[in-house]
Amino acid sequence: MDKVITALEKNGFAAKYFENAEDAKINLLKEIDKNESVGIGGSMTVLDMGIYDDLVVRGNDTYWHWKAEDKKSALENAVNTEVYLTSSNAVTEDGKLVNKDGTGNRVASMIYGHKRVYVIVGKNKVTKNVEEAFKRIETVAAPLNAKRLNLTTPCVYTGVCSDCDSKDRICKAETILSKNPNGTKIYVYIINEDMGY
Repeated sequence: MDKVITALEKNGFAAKYFENAEDAKINLLKEIDKNESVGIGGSMTVLDMGIYDDLVVRGNDTYWHWKAEDKKSALENAVNTEVYLTSSNAVTEDGKLVNKDGTGNRVASMIYGHKRVYVIVGKNKVTKNVEEAFKRIETVAAPLNAKRLNLTTPCVYTGVCSDCDSKDRICKAETILSKNPNGTKIYVYIINEDMGY
């Protein structure tokens, strides 16, 4: 983990290590001012942390399409928040964030538009390199997410991406953040637990 943290910092990201999700959540709630607006991208990791409810209870304007009746409005509002919370499909040992996305809201918000982005990842998402990161996405993240969403992509049945043309395909935008992009500060929280897909 020290190697990953050092590599992330070398690439311009701010990186922090936590033994568990609860410690990471406590730190996040200190980092995010109660007057700041917060957007959340689709993330089982963020869901499992339970931070959405904490933010809402203390009064943050918080937008998450997973929790909203009007999903379209929540997506539009999340784009314009000061802070954005999400996860990454993989983090490489040399400090890159690798993702595939269906809608694009998550990866777009990681790159530009917010004062601060917090990318929260469990140890299960750390991979040796970009090649292994995409392999992880194609054999773990994509099939499990497609199954969770009750989609009919081939990977739901085979457990492996086949670069399909399904109307339900969730792998439509690929991004590799090699360095922290200009304009947004990205904080990567590495948690010593298996979290999300």
